[in-house]
Amino acid sequence: MPASAPHSFTTLFNHLFSWWQGVVCACAALVLTVPAAAQSGTTIRVRLADGFDFPVGKPDADGFYKARGYWPNGHLGEDWNGSGGGDTDLRAPIYAMGRGVVIFSQNIGVGWGNCILVRHIFREADGKVAMVDSLYAHLHERKANLHDLVEKGQLVGTMGGNNGMYPVHLHFEVRKNLHIGMNRSSFARDSSNYYSPTAFINARRVLPSSMQKYAVPVNNFAPYGRALADTSSDGARASSLDVPSFKGGSGTGNDDPKQDDDFWSRLKAKMRAGQTTDATEDKR
Repeated sequence: MPASAPHSFTTLFNHLFSWWQGVVCACAALVLTVPAAAQSGTTIRVRLADGFDFPVGKPDADGFYKARGYWPNGHLGEDWNGSGGGDTDLRAPIYAMGRGVVIFSQNIGVGWGNCILVRHIFREADGKVAMVDSLYAHLHERKANLHDLVEKGQLVGTMGGNNGMYPVHLHFEVRKNLHIGMNRSSFARDSSNYYSPTAFINARRVLPSSMQKYAVPVNNFAPYGRALADTSSDGARASSLDVPSFKGGSGTGNDDPKQDDDFWSRLKAKMRAGQTTDATEDKR
């Protein structure tokens, strides 16, 4: 017995040491991989979108109508309502218009409330790879988190009215300019920076895709109400793709968020008075 005791102790020590090495390696792997997934730096790899659809009533906005359309230097997106009238569409599901990555998910209050921004990369009919941002605003709830990968038709939020500030509706935008973020007053309010959402979607209902992933920039716009960051580097370009790069401040040159606050006040008054403007084009 005494002779075998040192051997047993050595065996036990070796087993414990091997187990401890395994624990240390596993912890190191978590430290290295979890932050990399959660904080992916300036780009996240995303597959090309295979087409786009409306963000309500999937498919094809069934049961919803466009109460207010897009027009340059005026309303920079579309307002969607349920066909039931009133606020019967409160908490109606809001869907991502296409595959992409969430680049903003926050309640910023003022005239915006809960907002989601999704960045999409896709291939145009001429073969060019491009990117756009889609905005979903005034949400009752946000159902997607920053840097989530989403698919077309995936739930990203529910319809609201910015905590009672407006009648319930979805404000929906499609942006060409990847640097706008939530600072619209710093950019020209026209078709150099924005698409008509319905026209954009109808022209790209089905698109070619593949299993290949592309590096999509996710940190190339300033926080709401702050000075625009220097975006002249690689912020709007991914893997040498031909994606338009816009310099911050082109347009109005006014970085004051109060300009947007005044716009929202006027919009609220018009909506309460039933003075919204019909869409400039049908959804179909």
